[in-house]
Amino acid sequence: MYTASDSRYKFMQYAHCGKSGLCLPRVSLGLWHNFGDTASFANMKELCFTAFDNGITHFDLANNYGPVPGSAEKNFGRILKEDLMAYRDEIVISTKAGYEMWDGPYGNWGSRKHMLASLDQSLKRMGLEYVDIFYHHRMDKNTPLEETMGALAQAVKSGKAIYAGLSNYDGETLEKAATILADLHCPFIINQNRYSIFDRTIENNGLKEMAAKLEKGIIAFSPLAQGMLTDRYLHGIPADSRIKTDGRFLKEAALTQNRLQQIARLNEIAQKRGQTLAEMALSWVLKDGIVTSVLIGASKPSQILDNIKAIENTSFTEEELQMIDDISLEK
Repeated sequence: MYTASDSRYKFMQYAHCGKSGLCLPRVSLGLWHNFGDTASFANMKELCFTAFDNGITHFDLANNYGPVPGSAEKNFGRILKEDLMAYRDEIVISTKAGYEMWDGPYGNWGSRKHMLASLDQSLKRMGLEYVDIFYHHRMDKNTPLEETMGALAQAVKSGKAIYAGLSNYDGETLEKAATILADLHCPFIINQNRYSIFDRTIENNGLKEMAAKLEKGIIAFSPLAQGMLTDRYLHGIPADSRIKTDGRFLKEAALTQNRLQQIARLNEIAQKRGQTLAEMALSWVLKDGIVTSVLIGASKPSQILDNIKAIENTSFTEEELQMIDDISLEK
């Protein structure tokens, strides 16, 4: 039987999610990869234990995480039941609905039917009475925003979620959604979006600026750009890399000669800062306090231990920031 480390809160830093009372660890564990039915269950357990033993209290899921869809929630639910349920009140569990999950017209997008049915399914898979954060996973232009936000409010009102969140929204739609949720007295506190040195979408679509204006939190996924912002590709593409073994999320065509040169130059900056490239990439996302937490994925426990070192130095000089921009934004 697993017993959590007594020193689990000594190193990790926590930040309030926007102006809410909820604090999240500066580094959270995402279960997008390596928790499906094709992965080792024993390794899944070690990933969760290593995370929690080092102060990572937030575990992020979605209804469709797998493969197969739903299997990450099912496997995490088993870990909860067998080892972590005694610590449930120390843990923040989030899930989402909005991407294709089951056949037919109700298994996708943002209808009230899809959202509330999906949440019930997620709770059943994980063996939970509630999740801490329930997200709408992506914008849906074909469903009235009032309907989707009403479903989030209903999820909270029913006690099946504590907070509401939005994922993959832009700044304009975020502002409209926040107004609706405020009118419904729904505790909407967080946005989940892709953000990295190589992906500045939330800077360009107004999401980051609007979240700061509205005092809502941001949690960033893919902060390492699917592994490009690590030492993995400093010397080309290794045979056991995700590109070679999976290829669904990072394709070989993305690693152009120019991109490989950018990675090498960014690594030089990281080395001068006394960090690995991955540590610097995570630190960069957290640098200005607007992003509450950064979501890491891991295939082995050692990667979690390496990544949480990023919180040791999230300060950058203006010169460093300019150099990072000059390198990463050049075409």
